[in-house]
Amino acid sequence: MGANARDEEEAGWRGHGVTRLEAFVDAAFAFAVTLLVISVERIPDSIGGVLQALKNIPAFAASFAMVAMFWYAHVRWSRRYRLGTVPATLLSLLLVFLVLVYVYPLRLLLGTFFGWITGGWLPMPLSDANGPRPLAFMFIFYGLAFASMSACVGGLYALAWRARGRLGLDGDAAANAAGEVASHAYFVVVSLVSVLIALLLTEHSRSWQVALPGSVYFLLSFTGLVHVRGQRWGARRWPERADG
Repeated sequence: MGANARDEEEAGWRGHGVTRLEAFVDAAFAFAVTLLVISVERIPDSIGGVLQALKNIPAFAASFAMVAMFWYAHVRWSRRYRLGTVPATLLSLLLVFLVLVYVYPLRLLLGTFFGWITGGWLPMPLSDANGPRPLAFMFIFYGLAFASMSACVGGLYALAWRARGRLGLDGDAAANAAGEVASHAYFVVVSLVSVLIALLLTEHSRSWQVALPGSVYFLLSFTGLVHVRGQRWGARRWPERADG
């Protein structure tokens, strides 16, 4: 990223430095990451142990990416809008609560998922996660985690959109808030569709049917289009503050 891009990004930030709430949220996310260490039992003492520990990297990376995505979404919201209202504070604290509740089970479930799709070549931490119903539980748990955390972040951006007049947002900032609301609402819808499909799985479901709840998440590749449509809607609703 060049200097001009950085200057343009920082120009849209409402505040610099870190508030106590933001510091608390950052610390909580950092603690959540410590629960995602590659080997939580002991340091490997052999080449075989090292190789076995390294096989946990895909699950670690996927879990880390999810935690980092929600942390950065909160960072962007804090820097661009920085609302200190009670609802905004409660949503931030709820996001912290959810990430701490979900992070370690999420690591186990993603590890089981990677073990399943690789036919056992990658380690499967949940030994009883064989068959359609246990895998359905995995997708249900992941979908609820993704939906609830997305709803928290989307709620924060919705508060910023509602307070656009009081915050004195220009057209771009208000439209961006509307786009973020649309994107995170889309995250919620996609994850709940995955949960619904997983609930319909039975012990007699075929392999391709068991894979459907996970395949639904490929719809997230259309998030950019949803964000743009949300931005356009926001720009139409806030034309009087649009940049000339």
